[in-house]
Amino acid sequence: MNTTCTRAILAVSFGTSYEAARKATIEKIEQDIAEAFPDYRIYRAWTSKMILSILKKRDNLIIPNVTEAMEQMLSDGIQDVIIQPTHILDGIENNIMKEEALAFRDSFHSITFGTPLISSREDAHAVIGAVAEEFSEHLEDTALVLMGHGTSHRVNSVYAEIDSMFKEQGHSNIFLGTVEAEPTIQDLVREVCSYDPKKVVLAPFMIVAGDHAHNDMAGDEPDSWAYQFRQHNYEVQPVLKGLGEYPGIRSLFIDHVKQAITGQA
Repeated sequence: MNTTCTRAILAVSFGTSYEAARKATIEKIEQDIAEAFPDYRIYRAWTSKMILSILKKRDNLIIPNVTEAMEQMLSDGIQDVIIQPTHILDGIENNIMKEEALAFRDSFHSITFGTPLISSREDAHAVIGAVAEEFSEHLEDTALVLMGHGTSHRVNSVYAEIDSMFKEQGHSNIFLGTVEAEPTIQDLVREVCSYDPKKVVLAPFMIVAGDHAHNDMAGDEPDSWAYQFRQHNYEVQPVLKGLGEYPGIRSLFIDHVKQAITGQA
């Protein structure tokens, strides 16, 4: 890394308390960004206060939040900052991140934001392609049910739109819902039962396979998605693999950084 460089890319993620998931997703995205943009210094920030607190207390691992990362870059002599979030959508978390970063607008020559994973119809098509490629070995008698996070922000409508796009592109056996908004698990159970597969594969539609994936999706509790589908006598196979592990997803983040650098974001 060129320590005299005044240009930096700050990769901003929600974060995870799962070490293996962090290395397989967030760190892999950061590594890909570093390899694709060797003329930039690479920094990291996480937005989840709870996760940052857990890691500091449990593992003595200190990861900066957005404000701390901006302060560090300022101290290091960085002048031009590209901020690339690994968030799925431009919702509440991403908007708060932008506000925190823009508090430093007068301290840097430029602050430019890359877009979250799904910020256009082209992005949606690319994500659908990456997911379909990842699960291309599954036959039509297997339903792939994806768990998105969901948000109270109006951008939550994207989940239902992408679910429809899967079907429009010939993937009638892929279903997308959310754990905290709509479409709900009840919606998905109804749709999957109507499709009547022999088997249900569950996978997170999140960058990291963290708490939601391990507990809300694959857990043994009665409110977990795996339990709900087993109650309908389906064979259920949870896949604890975040979107950040898919090469096509990481490639899309690289494209978003390129767009930010060229002023297209």
